Amino acid sequence: MPRMSNINLDELTAFIAENFGNDFGSNAIIAASDHFNSSYPTISKRLAQYKVGHGRWSLTADQLEKTFNAPAAEPAVEVVEKVNLVPEKDANFVSFGNFSDVKKIISSGIFYPVFITGMSGNGKTFGVEQACAQLGRELIRVNITIETDEDDLIGGFRLVNGNTAWHNGPVIEALERGAVLLLDEIDLASNKIMCLQSILEGKGVFLKKTGRYVKPAKGFTIIATANTKGKGSDDGRFIGTNVLNEAFLERFALTFEQEYPSPKIEQKILEKLSAKLGCLDEEFCEKLAFWADQIRRTFKEGGVDEVISTRRLTHIIRAYSIFGKRMKAIQVCVNRFDAETKESFMSFYDKIDDKTEETDNEEAPF
Repeated sequence: MPRMSNINLDELTAFIAENFGNDFGSNAIIAASDHFNSSYPTISKRLAQYKVGHGRWSLTADQLEKTFNAPAAEPAVEVVEKVNLVPEKDANFVSFGNFSDVKKIISSGIFYPVFITGMSGNGKTFGVEQACAQLGRELIRVNITIETDEDDLIGGFRLVNGNTAWHNGPVIEALERGAVLLLDEIDLASNKIMCLQSILEGKGVFLKKTGRYVKPAKGFTIIATANTKGKGSDDGRFIGTNVLNEAFLERFALTFEQEYPSPKIEQKILEKLSAKLGCLDEEFCEKLAFWADQIRRTFKEGGVDEVISTRRLTHIIRAYSIFGKRMKAIQVCVNRFDAETKESFMSFYDKIDDKTEETDNEEAPF
């Protein structure tokens, strides 16, 4: 019989597989000991890498162990066609307020998180978009809701053509592209937004699901817009807004308080829009701007509970381009308010404009 020291492991496993199969017990060890003129402990020790339990061995266990301990393959990443994310320039855009400061921050290329707060419909988001458009900078906008979570922002695994692949979220896309990340309506977020803490420090993020660390490319920065300052809405006007974590808010370097544009600026905005729509009426634009400004002043003094936003004025101009009547355009756009507020707004406008037509229910003839 051959001595154990001269026996090749392949010969030993071949003998056992031929006589007992790939899965075997102590009887196979005993038989191998007799065949190779060796002791039970020596054969057992030589086959230690195949042991799967008490008195049980498997010749497939070695391959399983090698597979289990092998370096994990890089997870597949979904290949997404790169598109140009620079916003289009709007020829009707009129800059005002903090626009020049926001533009300077973006053009500097410095990572400098900015929080912009202000009443609804006063151009917060539009201003950021146009700043990027003028600078030729890519912008990735994310509309935040109470449901927004880490998977929505950072990314996660998706099923692509029957296979699981990693899909970058908008935050990772902005990081890698050096784009401006716009977090719109940030005060609607839950505490799940805290996944952005390290990113708000300019340090990038470690993707724990893939083991990859993503560093911010040059030019990456974050701008957040909100109707509140992240402290909730005391008057209930912006229902659904939340009190944001103080540590989260503290990571924004500065806060801009955006007001509505002045009547002159607002008149210019309306004139540009109405000219584009083919219904330029400079007098109507001037009176609308004055009307909205006076309502806002009354609102600040507590005289009314609603305001006319710049966005709503543009709605009125569009309605005017369709119906051709000043009062009807105003009416259909203020119907969203309660009856008392609507009537007071329309009555006030009627007093400052002696050219308004009476609104009736008659349909235009065809």
